[in-house]
Amino acid sequence: MNSVEYNKIIETLLLVSQEPLTVAQIRKVFNDSLSHTQVLQCLLEIGQGWQGKGVELIELASGWRFRAKPEMQSYITQLNPERPPRYSRAVMETLAIIAYKQPVTRGEIEEIRGVAVSSQIIQALKERGWLDVVGHKEVPGRPELLATNRAFLSDLGLKSLAELPSLAQLTELVAAN
Repeated sequence: MNSVEYNKIIETLLLVSQEPLTVAQIRKVFNDSLSHTQVLQCLLEIGQGWQGKGVELIELASGWRFRAKPEMQSYITQLNPERPPRYSRAVMETLAIIAYKQPVTRGEIEEIRGVAVSSQIIQALKERGWLDVVGHKEVPGRPELLATNRAFLSDLGLKSLAELPSLAQLTELVAAN
């Protein structure tokens, strides 16, 4: 097989996959006959082939996937008018605290917010698949340590927490809305 065939197969895998694919998953399809570097090279070539179109190949925390470019979103919304779930301000504040201060306990979240955090809020974020319990704090009661996960990053279109906007940028966004 040559690189054109590899690219064709990898591109097909990415287009039909419901979830982002890791390099390891792609290598497995080829019985590890392609190296990590070769798969990355194929991914770069595929991405270049989609330049100038309404879809792009991106790398997320959970792997590689195709997505519509942001400037295409208004057209997609017209085709599929479903709205994503709306979260309350309390849920969003809690999620932001966890994302920026992780790992953090529920008590620490309450201290920052200045109000009690409902267990329903934490449960809703866990059910959404955005939070994991990453341990327990070594204090009386051993409260759960909460942190965001790869699903959270992928749903936000990020590779890592370092790509989150700074707190100053976040303040500006909130003030603008």
